[in-house]
Amino acid sequence: MEIREKGSEFLKEELYKAQKELKLKDEECERLCKVRAQLEQELEELTASLFEEAHKMVREANMKQAASEKQLKEAWGKIDMLQAEVTALKTLVITSTPASPNRELHPQLLSPNKAGPRKGHSRQKSTSSSLCPVVCPTAGHIPNPDKEGKEVDTTLFAEFQAWRTSPTLDKNCPFLERVYREDVGPCLDFTVQELSALVRTAVEDNTLTIEPVASQTLPTVKVPTVECNNTNTCALSGLARTCHHRIRLGDSDSHYYISPSSRARITAVCNFFTYIRYIQQGLVRQDAEPMFWEIMRLRKGMSLAKLGFFPQEA
Repeated sequence: MEIREKGSEFLKEELYKAQKELKLKDEECERLCKVRAQLEQELEELTASLFEEAHKMVREANMKQAASEKQLKEAWGKIDMLQAEVTALKTLVITSTPASPNRELHPQLLSPNKAGPRKGHSRQKSTSSSLCPVVCPTAGHIPNPDKEGKEVDTTLFAEFQAWRTSPTLDKNCPFLERVYREDVGPCLDFTVQELSALVRTAVEDNTLTIEPVASQTLPTVKVPTVECNNTNTCALSGLARTCHHRIRLGDSDSHYYISPSSRARITAVCNFFTYIRYIQQGLVRQDAEPMFWEIMRLRKGMSLAKLGFFPQEA
């Protein structure tokens, strides 16, 4: 009996120890489960944060790339007009160097028997603040017909001379009022009247951009622009034509596809405004008669473009 009691006590002690150790292990397991749950939660939050940061970086990169692509497209679109302006400036501005002097600008270089009065007349001080004064057609020097058969219209030349004394872009000036009425207005009078008015305003403000449709493009992100009509319909005339260019008015992202004929008409008017701006800024160093005939040539270009005559490359 004594041995049995001692054995029973020993077993009880061992059982108590085992239960105590088991309780400790359960507590350890519970603590480890909490640690694991906390680590899993932190890992999920870190993963979500990393994904959000990655998406943010991708969005910023796409926005920068889109802005760069837009600037590149605008630059390619302006190259055509800039090259045209440079070409016009080279042909319009007369230069003279010591090695090759321009005798028309320096009449003292002519021989005595060939020297004569310079064409045109001297600049007179204008008494008008904004509008051009009206000059009598008989006043000043009116050039005689040249060997090409060109003869200056005295009324037109007088209006030009009055404007030249104080160049302005005020359309109420008699000289510009006539050009607006006879050339600019009809040349920019398209079927779509509302868009025609916007184009005319942009041309006058020098904020119109012509872009080639087949300009260089970059892969990846596309710039979100509003494309008005399509490349098979002219936005100005409304006719079914293959459009190789499109126009943009001011800083707007909207583009309007235009036919070669419409582009030629807009370009003809832009060439005229470019030239008179050069005169106003003092970039054209010519006598009155060459300047007058250049303006007549530009007016002729607007008339021909209005009638549908334009170079094939337009």
